[in-house]
Amino acid sequence: MFEIVLNDETEQPMYQSLYIQIRNNIRNGVVGDGTKLPSIRSLQLQLNISKTPIETAYQMLISEGYVVSKPRSGFYVVYPFSDDPNVISARKERRKENSVVNSTKEKNAIQKKIIDFNPTAIGNDLFPIRIWNKAVKEAIERNQLELGKYGFPQGELKLRVLLCEYLYNSRGVNCTPEQIVIGNGITSSMNMISKLLDSKVFAIEEPGFNLVRNQLILNDCEVIPIPLDGTGIIIEELEKKTIEAVYVTPSHQFPTGCVMPYAKREQLIKWATANNSYIIEDDYDSEIRYVGKPIPSLQGMDNSGRVIYIGTFSKIFSPALRMNYMVIPQTLMERMKDISSEVNYLPSRFEQWAMSDFLEKGHLYRHIRRVRISYRKKHKLLVDLIRLHLEPHVEIKGENAGIHLQLVVKTKHSVKTLIEAAASNGVKVYDFKNMWMNEVMDVFPIIYLGFAAISEKDMEAGILLLKKSWMPLLAVNENCLFKK
Repeated sequence: MFEIVLNDETEQPMYQSLYIQIRNNIRNGVVGDGTKLPSIRSLQLQLNISKTPIETAYQMLISEGYVVSKPRSGFYVVYPFSDDPNVISARKERRKENSVVNSTKEKNAIQKKIIDFNPTAIGNDLFPIRIWNKAVKEAIERNQLELGKYGFPQGELKLRVLLCEYLYNSRGVNCTPEQIVIGNGITSSMNMISKLLDSKVFAIEEPGFNLVRNQLILNDCEVIPIPLDGTGIIIEELEKKTIEAVYVTPSHQFPTGCVMPYAKREQLIKWATANNSYIIEDDYDSEIRYVGKPIPSLQGMDNSGRVIYIGTFSKIFSPALRMNYMVIPQTLMERMKDISSEVNYLPSRFEQWAMSDFLEKGHLYRHIRRVRISYRKKHKLLVDLIRLHLEPHVEIKGENAGIHLQLVVKTKHSVKTLIEAAASNGVKVYDFKNMWMNEVMDVFPIIYLGFAAISEKDMEAGILLLKKSWMPLLAVNENCLFKK
């Protein structure tokens, strides 16, 4: 619009100052023909003056033909012409600018659609908006007497009680409500753990979740990367180090997607017990599995109190809900109570109350069933499309669980070249090189594809575009192909 400045020191009446400023803005082309002026009420609030000088100024503009008043609509400028060449030039410049803006908008509108295989995104269409809105509203109404209070440092008691039952039924986790700590994400959990443990030396999977690694480094911890094989972290490599805590993602290793088998889980717990070390088990998308029965959590297998369990609602519900939870071993309970109020960052009580209601009424169980059905269907389609259009030039890995898979592309070209080739045809695929602490040269480049947030139609179109993008780059020499 335009700015009006009133000078308190001038002897000029306020209405006249207003009139002159608005009239000059109209005549100079700053305010164009047909522009709606601020209402008397809004201008009164803006300038903090009475409405009388504003009404007088507007009446003067109307009487001189600069403005018209339209009933129930407002005041509009009527000044479609000017003999001043500067005004004519300004008007032409404005039209030119508007033309450029409109042209850019049109180009953007018809620009090629981006098909995004984001490995971390989940589908918006599955979120139970109506039920969640109702849960939030009812939770606030039911807890009106609590609105002026901060709540429990470990999170709402009712939510922790319900989580005990949910975790036992779904993951075999054995705990009491007192052992559960509600948080607002993995970084806040790792921040608390780094304060909770005496150790300042942590082992992590290589490759592994970079947010965890970065948080530990920020907390002045030494981070030691431990390599993986096809079943997860190599315990023999772990045994060579003096480690007091190790972070693992056994249900669906991030980012490789491998699943730690039962025997290796037992071996890892034995290592922790023998070395008086702790295992930090991040069970981030354990609800989503496509092959075989779910393997019990490490925490449920542990009889010595060596596992700190972390779970989240981000992958199965929504990452917009910044809510996760930890199960702390009994051996760490006293220390945890001392520090939880100082280092734990809780989600809002509104959301905790709503999630309690969501769990208590069975909505979360029903939502998980819907999500599993949808993701299983999308997962199968993506695997089928890759096998139909890209094999034998690629190999699928890490496809047994979770919402992304790993694609080994059999070419001498780099990951960067593959990503750029895909982008040139409107497809976005991902490289998780930042998940490595130490740079590793793979035999073949590895690409990651997510499928939870992409429609089946776009998925098929995206794979066909990848075929178009990559075929000129793929190896044709049989010696370059993986043996079946």
